Amino acid sequence: MNNKPTIAVIGAGLGGAAAGALLQKAGYPTKVYEQAPAFARLGAGIHLGPNVMKVMRRIGIEEKLNAMGSHPDYWFSRNGMTGEYQSRIPLGEFARENYGAAYITVHRGDLHELMVSTLDQDNLYFDKRLVDVDDSGGKVVMTFADGSTEEADLVIGADGVNSRLREKLLGPEAPIYSGWVAHRAIISAEKLKAYDLDFEACVKWWSEDRHMMVYFVTGDEKEYYYVTGVPEPDWNHGTSFVDSSREEMRKAFEGYHPTVQALIDCTETVTKWPLLERNPLPLWHENRLVLLGDACHPMKPHMAQGAAMAIEDAAMLVRCLEEVGAEHYQQAFELYRTNRFERASRVQQVSHDNTWLREDEDPAWVFAYDPFEVPLKQPTSQGSPA
Repeated sequence: MNNKPTIAVIGAGLGGAAAGALLQKAGYPTKVYEQAPAFARLGAGIHLGPNVMKVMRRIGIEEKLNAMGSHPDYWFSRNGMTGEYQSRIPLGEFARENYGAAYITVHRGDLHELMVSTLDQDNLYFDKRLVDVDDSGGKVVMTFADGSTEEADLVIGADGVNSRLREKLLGPEAPIYSGWVAHRAIISAEKLKAYDLDFEACVKWWSEDRHMMVYFVTGDEKEYYYVTGVPEPDWNHGTSFVDSSREEMRKAFEGYHPTVQALIDCTETVTKWPLLERNPLPLWHENRLVLLGDACHPMKPHMAQGAAMAIEDAAMLVRCLEEVGAEHYQQAFELYRTNRFERASRVQQVSHDNTWLREDEDPAWVFAYDPFEVPLKQPTSQGSPA
């Protein structure tokens, strides 16, 4: 007889899907609630470093991802104007040998679809937007926008930067607009054949105050993706993104290398997104509620590690529940926070500073990490990481 607690995961994004998959594999009766009406191939590109691929191995989809994704041999950083190389970070076989798994780039929607497919489909619920949660009794009672209510022993908030669960724990507070926007576009690689230029598998073009990250998002290298970081003083659109244009891109990257200009010329549609952050939160959990990913540490995407941190969180949370026993959930939640706070905060800061791999450096502290194998630090006192 399964005496493990029932668990609700709010949000079926990458962090929520990872939590749901790992919990179900560990035998927890787990339901996942997603506010979107149905799955859609949203987003664009994403990096999956060896630290993430080790979690994908536990979920059981590492081989499928390796077949699906592009495998860059290097992360190149280049001067945006001259094209001069600023760093060459070895990936490829080097990553497999030294960090324990591959480094791939892939379409975020394809990754998400694969992760969602691993969930128990009978316990995955779409069109469920959380509006309230009552944690005052022996069970947590969740109320959704459609008027329905559900109960669970424990609730995990994987509901993103505007997390309703975070608001319940800490009160309403808007995320901080960083002063930067990201332009995102996918280009047909076929168009690039008209240019006598080298379109590398993973390259970041830098200047003093902006950049463009470019990589393939399919193993057959038919789709090429770029995402930018560009300063923009205000975001007053009231939406999560707006349409941009080739003209805006040309202005933003005026004087940049011919390879960047070719990418802009080949752009059919491009969108612009505000980059949002929060300061490190004083509280990640309370009683039967716990947060992960962007719900507690949203960050700029400048390390390509935002989703990775949510997926690592999910793995560590499940490990801690198993370590101390889910009946001691408050101890498990504090053990989880203790073992994630410092790393997530460091990645937040480096992402904010936008210095990651700009020059040659050793990325092992990120890529060699394994949330299942790293020695656990014990809390020194309630609420304080060791």
